[in-house]
Amino acid sequence: MKNVFFAISVGLLAWLFLGYQAIDKDNTLVIGGPFEFTSQDLSKDGYIYTRLQVAESLYEVQPDGALKPKLARSSEVSSDGLIWRFKIRDGVRFHNGQLLDADSVVTSLNYALQKPGVLNQIPLKNLYAEQESVVLELSEPFRPLLAVLSHFSAAILAPGSFDAEGQVVDIQGTGPYKASVIAPPHKLNVRKFADYWGEAPMIEEVHYLTGHRAESRALQAQSGQADLIYTLDPASIDLLNRAENLRVHSESIPRTVLLKLNNEHRFLDSDRTRQAISLALDRTGISQHIVRVENSEAYQLFPPALSDWHLEDLNTNDRNLDTASALLKSQGWILNSDNLLQRDGEVFGLTLVTYADRPELTVIATAIQAQLREVGITIEVSVDNSSAIPSKHHDQTLELALVARSFGTISDPLAILVDDAKTHKGSDWGHMNWSSQELNQVLGEMMRSDDASYRELAQKASTILAEEMPVIPVVFYTQQVSVNERVQNFQFDPFENNYRVSEMYFAQ
Repeated sequence: MKNVFFAISVGLLAWLFLGYQAIDKDNTLVIGGPFEFTSQDLSKDGYIYTRLQVAESLYEVQPDGALKPKLARSSEVSSDGLIWRFKIRDGVRFHNGQLLDADSVVTSLNYALQKPGVLNQIPLKNLYAEQESVVLELSEPFRPLLAVLSHFSAAILAPGSFDAEGQVVDIQGTGPYKASVIAPPHKLNVRKFADYWGEAPMIEEVHYLTGHRAESRALQAQSGQADLIYTLDPASIDLLNRAENLRVHSESIPRTVLLKLNNEHRFLDSDRTRQAISLALDRTGISQHIVRVENSEAYQLFPPALSDWHLEDLNTNDRNLDTASALLKSQGWILNSDNLLQRDGEVFGLTLVTYADRPELTVIATAIQAQLREVGITIEVSVDNSSAIPSKHHDQTLELALVARSFGTISDPLAILVDDAKTHKGSDWGHMNWSSQELNQVLGEMMRSDDASYRELAQKASTILAEEMPVIPVVFYTQQVSVNERVQNFQFDPFENNYRVSEMYFAQ
C-alpha cells in the first residue's frame, strides 16, 4: 500500500512539474491519457492532433464505421476504379488564415506521401489539382482508398506548416481547435478556432497531459484535476464507479490484445506449436479476472463490431492442456525432470516483450507466463517502451510480444492486412516472418471486389488467419474512460480518431 501511495505522489508531483495550470478552469477541459507524443509529424503522432481536433482529413470515420466527407465535399470515381476526383469544400480556413483549396491539399498530401505510413499503400500514379478538385490517378483499383484518406497521417495542413524539407514545424490545420502549447512528450494545449468552418465548439480550451502510471491517472480523475481519463486500469474501475463526481464509460472497440510471434523462430515455426500455445491460454480467466469484461475472450483477430470480418461460427477451442501437450509432443518436445519442455538439448524458453502504456498488458503477460508454464514452456516477461516491439521486429530479435492492436485506425481492415502481407517479414504490429499465398490471393481479389462479394472474401481471409495463427488473439479490448460529472454530452469514438470535444459542454 505504501508503494501505491508513493507512486501516486510521484505522479502528482510530475503533473505539477509539467506546469499544468488551467487558464480558465470553468471553460477548460482537461484530458489525461497514457501515450506520449514526440513531434508535430503526422506520420508519427498525427493521432493526437486529430483526436484533439486540430487537423482534419478529406474524409472522416463515423462512430458506426461509415465514411463521411469532411474537407472533401464529395468524391466520384471512374468506372474502372482508376481515377478519383474529390471536390474540396469551400470557405474553409487554416488556422493561419489561409483558405483551403485544391492546391494546398495536393501540397499536404505530397508531403505526407514522402513519409512512411498507410498512404504509401495507394497504387498512386498521379496526384494533381484540377480547378476546385483534387485528382488521384491509380495504377490499379484500390478499394479502401477513402478509408486510407481518413487516416490521421493523411490530415491536411497549410503549406506554411512545412519547412523546406517537408517537416512539420508549425502545425496549422483546419479543425475547431488550434494548437496553443506544444510541449512533447507530455503536454498539448489547444484553443477554440474562431474562424472554424463548421459548428463552433462550446468549450474554449482543451489541455491534454500524458501520465504513464494508471494509479496517478485514477487519482487525477477522483480529485477533479482531469475531466476525462482514457485507458484506465481494471483495478481502478470499481473505485471510480463509486465516486459521486464520476461515471465510467466502457465501450468495446476494434482493438485486440494478441501475441505477436516470430514465426521463423526455431521453437515457433510450426502451426501446431502455435495452436498448442493458444490452447494453453485461459482466455476466460483473463477476461473475468484481469480485464474484468465478460465475454471478451478472443479466438480470432476481429471483434463482432467488424461484422464483415468476424467469424460467427468459429470453433472457439477453449483451453485444453491435454491437447496442447499432445501437439507439443508431436513436435518433439518432452518434459524434463524440471517439468520443462526440452528438445535436442534445448529448453522451450522465450522472452515476451510488452509495454505499460496499456496497464492491463503487463498483468495479462504475467498470467500468460503462468499458464504456459503449466505445459512446460518458460517465459521471461520484459516490460519496455511500446517502440521496442517494432524495433525488435525490424532487427529480428523479437521472439514473442503481447500487444493491443487496433484494427480501426483505418476503418477498413483490408488496408491493414494488405500492409501486413506485402512482405514475408510482415509489419510492425502484425504478423512476423509469415506469409500465405492463399491469403494474398484473397486480399488481391478484395481490392477489386464489389460490395456483394466483399463480405464473403473477408470471411475467407479471417478463416485463413484463424487456422494458421501467425498471431494469437487473447482478448478483445474495451476502452474505459472516466468522465467528470461536469462534462455534458460526452461522445466516444470507437475508432479512436477523434475525442469529439467540440460536441461537449460543461454543466451550468
